Formats: sequence, structure tokens, C-alpha cells
Amino acid sequence: MHEKTTRLQLGIALLALIGIALHLGLRFGIHAAALLTNLPLFVVLALGGIPLVLELLQKLVKREFGSDLLAGISIVTSVLLGEYLAGALVVLMLSGGEALEAYATRSASSVLQALAKRMPTLAQRKDGDKLTEVPLAEVVVGDTLVVFPHALCPVDGTVLDGHGAMDESYLTGEPYQVSKAPGTTVLSGAINGESALTIRCDKPAQDSRYARIMQVMRDSEQNRPQLRRIADKLGAWYTPLAVGIALIAWLLTRDPLRFLAVLVIATPCPLLIAIPIAIIGSISLAARKGIIVKDPSVLENISTCRIALFDKTGTLTYGKPKLTELLTAPGFDKDELLVLVASLERYSKHPLSSAILEAAEERKVTLRDASEVRELPGDGLRAEISGRSVHVTSRKKLAALYPEQAAALPEAVAGMECVVLVDNLYAGALRFRDEPRPEGKHFIQHLAPRHGIKRVLLVSGDRASEVSYLAERVGITEVFASQSPEQKLALVRKETENAPTVFMGDGINDAPALTAATVGIAFGNNSEITGEAADAVILDSSLEKVDVLMHIGQRMRRIALQSAVGGMALSIIGMLLGAAGFLSPVTGAVAQEIIDVLAVLNALRAALPPKVLSDY
Repeated sequence: MHEKTTRLQLGIALLALIGIALHLGLRFGIHAAALLTNLPLFVVLALGGIPLVLELLQKLVKREFGSDLLAGISIVTSVLLGEYLAGALVVLMLSGGEALEAYATRSASSVLQALAKRMPTLAQRKDGDKLTEVPLAEVVVGDTLVVFPHALCPVDGTVLDGHGAMDESYLTGEPYQVSKAPGTTVLSGAINGESALTIRCDKPAQDSRYARIMQVMRDSEQNRPQLRRIADKLGAWYTPLAVGIALIAWLLTRDPLRFLAVLVIATPCPLLIAIPIAIIGSISLAARKGIIVKDPSVLENISTCRIALFDKTGTLTYGKPKLTELLTAPGFDKDELLVLVASLERYSKHPLSSAILEAAEERKVTLRDASEVRELPGDGLRAEISGRSVHVTSRKKLAALYPEQAAALPEAVAGMECVVLVDNLYAGALRFRDEPRPEGKHFIQHLAPRHGIKRVLLVSGDRASEVSYLAERVGITEVFASQSPEQKLALVRKETENAPTVFMGDGINDAPALTAATVGIAFGNNSEITGEAADAVILDSSLEKVDVLMHIGQRMRRIALQSAVGGMALSIIGMLLGAAGFLSPVTGAVAQEIIDVLAVLNALRAALPPKVLSDY
């Protein structure tokens, strides 16, 4: 429907342009008869003017008194008074402005389409030794399924056979891949790792985690807040003023042409054209800065937001674990311990292995060969390295195997951890965190003085200990941890009722909240669903780019208001001249076009990059 409307407006604008050109050519080029010269204008008014007027009548019935109402009155009045050229010019201005703005908007249903596209429609069902591909709708609770490497998990279930890892970050907000072994649970929509897993279906597809997110997304789209645009706010007082001047001129002079002249001059093209041009220019500027603006209203509304809500993973953090602390027992050297652990972990697919190997690479240690490498479910990773037995496991497993050594373990803290035994003796512990972005605290602190943000909330599906740790590091006091997509959505809706909100996230579990916020900003381009749900996408996941977007929005709003208010001020002067009889409807239309050019030229400044677009 949205694309159909856009094509209709564009078609009417082209029709009006061609019709006016033909009229002028017939009138001044070959001096044809009046009926022939007006024929192109009749076509424009019939095929273009009638649909526009009918659309405006529908808005009038719904009591939506926008700035385009003046254009509808002008079209009808011009036809009644035989001023067909003036009417065609208004059709061109109205349809051109609407087509220009509609071109930059998007379809609300695209998010749901992306979600549905991502979800598998088939599953691999296992019956004995036979593997059969069946529609997902035919899978029932208790069925045995096989999830191939790198495939999406089709249902919520339990692993029966196989060892590997799944990326659940888009669904849960947790920044790590989650190890999978017999007995562990899996979530629909998670991305399987490099090993095939055999699972048991625990829930039908329609009740799975992914399906619930789709339903929440659907509800969120249906209840998306309707925001008043700048043009509508200005038109709320400009429209009655213009009609009032036109009626007074008609009543005082008894000349209906005065009424038409005032309305033609009053046609709010600075609102209908200049503002969309400023928006599209700002969208272009944002794109050059690595920011994709999907909904033009983000540029109008981001400077009005007073509450900022952040997801944790991938927004204020990097979204991957990092070795933050290496503790050693007496008699063990840190570098030596890191060499032993990294030499072992390069043979593992465990989610923390990459963080250990990255730390070893940073310290430029030389890895050694390992032999007799084995990794058993629940036991950890073992090998022989340089004649020593190395065992990487969990705190719980060490306490179970060697209870007499449990007292040597350091105090447990939030975050992820593994412990190391060398020759069956506790040698040390490695701790991991999803580290905050270094610029996070400064960015949070500058939101209030520079952008008028009064409250900052951290909303995450991650564990309370991890979320609290990050909140303390970046200076956020309002913290909501372990939040499901439904809870995030409810929180954003509640806050949006109090004040305009901006929500920033990067996972599929953030999509409903992104849609419900006044402005939704997605980080990265990893998830099509998140990108579709958001109003804007920061391609390189940089907080500085969020600041750039905020400044582009502030600047766009300032330039748009200059163009609109300045254009309306000139139009009011023109209205008074038309009311006094100094301008006819056609000359009024020409005068209005001059005003439009001035407003548009000013609006075009929005596409030009200023010297500074960030202030932190």
C-alpha cells in the first residue's frame, strides 16, 4: 500500500508537469484556441486533482486538518473560477512534495517480512537411521531433529547427541556463543556452530522463542506511536490563518478571485517541499557518515528525545568476551600459564577459546604443541603440553574433583571464568568480560548537557551481575537486567508515554523495543530484522556516530524550520498583496514558486557537511 501510494503521487506530479508544459507550449508557442490550450490542464485536474482532493476529503472526515488542506481548497476553487493553470500548479506542488517525502519512507511490515524470511520453514526429522526433510508445521513435541552446521535451529528443544556451540546473542542479548552438549537446551532462531546437533523438540514451532518474538513484533508494529510532523504542527495554525485572510478578502471586496489568489499564494509548499528536501539532504549527509536513516521522522524527532535507553551487548560493549584478568597460584608465572592454556585452547571450539588466543597474540607468546587432547562434556579440556598435564575446567568441576584444593580458588565474582590445573594442581583462573567501549562513559555524560537527555536507562537480556558491572563502568544508575523482548517492549512503551525516547540495540530481541521507541537506532548491519525495525542503522557500531546522527537531526530541524517559517512569512506578505488585489491567482502562483525556490535553496544546505558534527 505504501509503495502504491508513492507511485501514485509521483505519477500525478509527472502528469502535472507534462500538462503544464503542454499548456504553455500551446498557448505561447502556437497560440492555439483556448479550449485546446486548456485541454492538458483539464486532464491534469481530472486525473491528478480529483484523487488528491478525494484523499484530502478522507482526512477531513477523520478531522485531520493538515497543511495540505489549503492545497485541496485551492484546487476546487480554481476549477470553479476557471483558473485552470493555477489549479494545475497547485496539483504539481502538492503531489511533488508528497512524492518527495514518501520516497524516503519505508513499509512498516518489512520487519515482519524479514523475521519470517529468516525463520526456516523446513526441519530435518530423524526416524531411526532415516533423515527426512519435513515442513516445520508438521514437527510435533517429542520429534527428534538434526540441526546441521551453520543452520538456524528450527524449534526450542534439548540436545540429545553432539557437542558444539550456538550463537544465541540475537535472541538473548548474551554476547557469547553458548556451548551445547547432551542435556542442554537450544532456542529456535539460534545459529548453530560447526558441529551437527541432534535435538528433541520441546515446543511446537508456534510456541517457540522465535515465534514469540515475531508475535511481540507484530503487536508492536500495530501499536506504533503516530508522531506529529513539523509540517503538521506548523500547518495547524497556518491553514486557518490563510483561509481567514482569503475569506475576509472575499467578503470585503465581493471578488472571488481575491479568495483564490490568497489561497494559491498560501499553498504551503515550504512545508510540502522544503521540509522533505531538508530531510532528504540530511539523509544523504548521514549516509556519507556511515549512518542509514530508514525513517525520515527520526531526523525530526531525535532532538526532542528526553529518555535514552541502551541495550548492553554490542552497543555499550563490543559484543564479544575478552580476557580481563589472569590470576595465578603461588609458584606459577602468568606468561607461562597463558602459554599452556592458549596452546590447549587452539584445539577447542569453546566460546572463550578465541578470547584466550587473542590475549596470547597480544602478549606475543609462543604456543607449544599439545598431545592427547580430549574434551569431554562437563569435564573441560585436557592435554599434555611440554611434559605437563594441563586441564582447563570450571570452578564447580575442580571443587568436585579435588575438594581439598577448593580453598585455594579466588573469590567468585561476576562474569565468566575458567580455572586451570597443571599436573592436577590448581594453577590459576582466567576471567572474562564483554568489555565496555572506552568512549561509553564520556558519551553517556555528555547526553544531558549537549542533547537534553534527562534520563539514561540500561536495558539488557544479560545477567544482573554483568549488566550492573557495565552500568557502573559507564555511569548509568537505572538498570534493568534479564529482560525478555516482551519486558523490553513494555518498558519502552511505558517510558515513551512519559517523554520521547531513543532506544539503541543490536539484537533480534531488541527489534520490538526499537519499533516502540520514538526513535530506534540499531548498531551494526549483522541482523536484517534489527535493521528493518530501527529508524536508523549505525553501520560501524560507533557511539560517536550516534552523536553525529543527533547533530544531523538538530541541524536538519533548524534548517527545516528556517525554510518553512521563512517561506510562510513571505507567503503571508503575498497573501496580503493578493487580498489587496495586487496579485492575480496566476501571478500569485508564480510568486509562490519564487518563494518555494528560496525555501528550497535554503533547505539544500542540509546536505552540505558542516565543519564539526560531533561534540564529545
